[in-house]
Amino acid sequence: MKLFRFGEVGNEKPGVILEEKWLDVSAYIQDYNEAFFENDGLDKLSLLLVEKQNELAEIPAGVRIASCVPRPSKIVCIGLNFADHARETGAAIPAEPIIFFKATTALSGPNDDIIIPKNSVKTDWEVELALVIGKKAQYVDEADAMNYVAGYCLHNDVSEREFQIERGGNWSKGKGCDSFAPLGPFLATTEEIEDENNLKMWLSVNGKMVQNSNTDQLIFKVPALVSYLSQFMTLLPGDVISTGTPPGVGLGFNPPVFLKEGDVVELGIEGLGIQKQTAKNWKA
Repeated sequence: MKLFRFGEVGNEKPGVILEEKWLDVSAYIQDYNEAFFENDGLDKLSLLLVEKQNELAEIPAGVRIASCVPRPSKIVCIGLNFADHARETGAAIPAEPIIFFKATTALSGPNDDIIIPKNSVKTDWEVELALVIGKKAQYVDEADAMNYVAGYCLHNDVSEREFQIERGGNWSKGKGCDSFAPLGPFLATTEEIEDENNLKMWLSVNGKMVQNSNTDQLIFKVPALVSYLSQFMTLLPGDVISTGTPPGVGLGFNPPVFLKEGDVVELGIEGLGIQKQTAKNWKA
């Protein structure tokens, strides 16, 4: 299944893509939240679609597509998980996954504007494969980790490099600004993705391709990440894990290149759709 959410901010509803039709299931499903995944929501939705598919209305053209999951308990990100990206930033290849968090208030729709924060001069882009947890995970063995994954989605790990690197402390201050976690356009459940370790991924800025890679280059793969994180924190249904970005970020250019107002960012991952965002300066 491919799950999406639609509607204006604060009034989003759940939907499902069937045979290229974007259908409204809000009459039967409240939302794709923690309770949905925790209470076998995917299985129940699958049965519902068998019974009600012909009764579901298509969403109107032009409706805003929202983040494919509502605000989760946490957005966990993995840093420097592509060796060539680590090298372009001058960092050592990590021996264990580097963990940081995005504020859940950073969550936004896949085509919403990227808001360049107040006082920012180094807002950057990062195409990433994200996964959504399907059931509570604690101390999970790597061999069992995929049983805890509900599905995958596209994520732009937007980053402010000065805040992240030059201001001291934790990376999260450069990662959690409003609009810095566009997610979607849809969540593809695991049976939709034949091999999450072999997906083409790309990102362009103003029509110029700057990132062009494949998830086969991930240092720490999805099962390893789920298992590793579950040793340090409880992963709840609906939580998001973003697995890292390939080379081609603005910080890696010589000289570095960062987003300015009016820039258009497009990105995609094979089987997970496309995002398109316009950078806008923050306004009070």
